[in-house]
Amino acid sequence: MIRPRTTRIRAYAKINLSLRVGALQADGFHPLQTVFQSLALHDTLQITPRPGPFELTCSDPGVPVDDRNLVTRAARELWSAIGRAGQPRGVAVHLAKHIPMQAGLGGGSSDAASALSALARLWRPRGARVEVAAIAARLGSDVPYFLLGGTALGLSRGEELYPLVDLPAFSVVLALPAFGVATADAYRWFDEDRLTQATAPQGSCGAISAWLGHPLRLVNDLEAPVARRHPGIVAARRALEAAGAEAASMTGSGSAVFGLFAGEAAAGRAARAVAAAGFVALPTRTVDRRTCQRVHFSFASSSPRHA
Repeated sequence: MIRPRTTRIRAYAKINLSLRVGALQADGFHPLQTVFQSLALHDTLQITPRPGPFELTCSDPGVPVDDRNLVTRAARELWSAIGRAGQPRGVAVHLAKHIPMQAGLGGGSSDAASALSALARLWRPRGARVEVAAIAARLGSDVPYFLLGGTALGLSRGEELYPLVDLPAFSVVLALPAFGVATADAYRWFDEDRLTQATAPQGSCGAISAWLGHPLRLVNDLEAPVARRHPGIVAARRALEAAGAEAASMTGSGSAVFGLFAGEAAAGRAARAVAAAGFVALPTRTVDRRTCQRVHFSFASSSPRHA
């Protein structure tokens, strides 16, 4: 008897090097222009083929494992897409959670993308073509990006993607305040402030000068409205800047703030300074597109098929 083999697949976090937000449209969404960047910080999904219903467990008891979790929804969407009736079966997934939630780092979306890559290989009938990218787009606007990775331009809701030349390697320090921010709240505050023309101090976020021959200014249109309600955002960015960050900004809808550093030694010193200022400090680094895609392709090439 062959024992089922547990396979592991990474789910990388992301930051938004820039995030420009347009006015609310009739469809209830905001048009976006954003530059995504992958980080080495990652969750890990452990995939074990086994008889019985699909099961998701998580190392963090605060993470839901029902339909509120995108991994569970990804499994159900994929199961239906390959033409199988009823509820998903034949695999157990354990999610080792390391990417903080409600931080703008895309952990849930990245988990879903990695789950799709793994489960598509395990479940698809021989010779069948599975449109994983289309399923990813239905799950959420950020999910397709995590199938691509590296440095990429996102338009529309973020799902219209254009690969960019990868950013030069940077060490990164994430400063995490003692609160999270729900994405819906951040966009609602953006709309409220747009109507009242309210502003919050943002200051200079710095610029990346050695990319594509011209500076990339870090700017996040959601930072001001979020910082207006949570001044800790500005305090976190200033702590990173004081510690020597080349550039610093809130990522996504927050609450994480990132700083870019030229090397690990500088990032290590900065992480200690940020922690001393009262924030959780997570040192990490940028990763390129090839590294991200190798995760998905290596899983697909090494895992057994289950009809």
